[in-house]
Amino acid sequence: MISSKKEPLVQHLVYYLLFFILLVYSLVETRNFVYPILLALLFAYLLYPLASYLEKSGVPRILANLISIILAGMILGLSIYFLLQQLEVFVDDFPILKVQALENVDEIEETIERNFGISTSEQRNWVKDRIGELFAFGSAFFQDAFTATTGTIAKIGLLPVYVFFLLYYRNKFKNFLMMVIPSNKHEKTVNILNQVSHVTERYMGGVVLVVLILSVLNSIGLAIVGLNYAIMLGIISALFNFIPYFGTLIGGIFPLLYALLLSSNPQMAVGVIIYFIIIQFVENNILTPNITGGNVQLNPFITILSIIIGGMVWGLPGMFLIVPFMAILKIVFEHVDKLHPYAYLMGISGTEDHSLTWDKVKKLWPAKNNKI
Repeated sequence: MISSKKEPLVQHLVYYLLFFILLVYSLVETRNFVYPILLALLFAYLLYPLASYLEKSGVPRILANLISIILAGMILGLSIYFLLQQLEVFVDDFPILKVQALENVDEIEETIERNFGISTSEQRNWVKDRIGELFAFGSAFFQDAFTATTGTIAKIGLLPVYVFFLLYYRNKFKNFLMMVIPSNKHEKTVNILNQVSHVTERYMGGVVLVVLILSVLNSIGLAIVGLNYAIMLGIISALFNFIPYFGTLIGGIFPLLYALLLSSNPQMAVGVIIYFIIIQFVENNILTPNITGGNVQLNPFITILSIIIGGMVWGLPGMFLIVPFMAILKIVFEHVDKLHPYAYLMGISGTEDHSLTWDKVKKLWPAKNNKI
């Protein structure tokens, strides 16, 4: 039987667990409504410096916001057009690629039979079974994919509208917070908002810059390896770097599959693997830490866990959204005395000295919270 002294602790744990379950359930059920707004919020922070500059130059806010959104749309549209031009060349070469793919599959089957003793017929039977399983679920998959694609197009169409109103009413949102928050906490609230704005602007600008740099590096690297369509494959693989840590590995799958199945020399796959191992190191240790990592101030362990949870809840959009909002959450924790330990857990400080004593730990948050 649980003693009365332990009941409050158990009750608190139950409350926290119920809150977490309800939060995850609510996020999953409302994902089609919530994540487009959160995406728009990040893009609004990305465009805010330009819109603010235009306003300071005497341009009315409505016009400044429209100019910023139109310029961003034009850049995005030109990028998509350039990528589609590369894809068009790829599609035109499909007949040749099909013949090459069949030759590569035959060669792979012979290699497996020669080295592992698995006959070609057994391999083909296994492939047929997997294809049969794929088609068993094919109808439902394509129906869901079509629905998701249609919904995604509709959400993308609403993004500029959300971004415009978030930029236009930004002072109104700030004044609303000042009205609902006690006056003695206004200074702290303004400090939080300023830090959130600074971190989010720098993070979004940094992520876009990393993707642009990787688009160039990937295109050059894959061309050196010897792959055709290096620009197309380089850009596609770079786009996945909107997802921290995992983006390079996910994006590398496409050039690797092309090298294995569609290139004239499947051995180029080794070069692709070596290249993406190098670029993964460069991206994780040089590009991201210096361009975006110094802004979010999240340690890698928390970042990776957050990305996994974001993917489980919202898929690819969740993997992209979770990191900047975890950084925002950390900023809030840093300004709430009782939540300082959680900000410390999420941050990058504290790993320099692995022999922490209680005297050292007490210095991590204000003295008024150091009482045992």
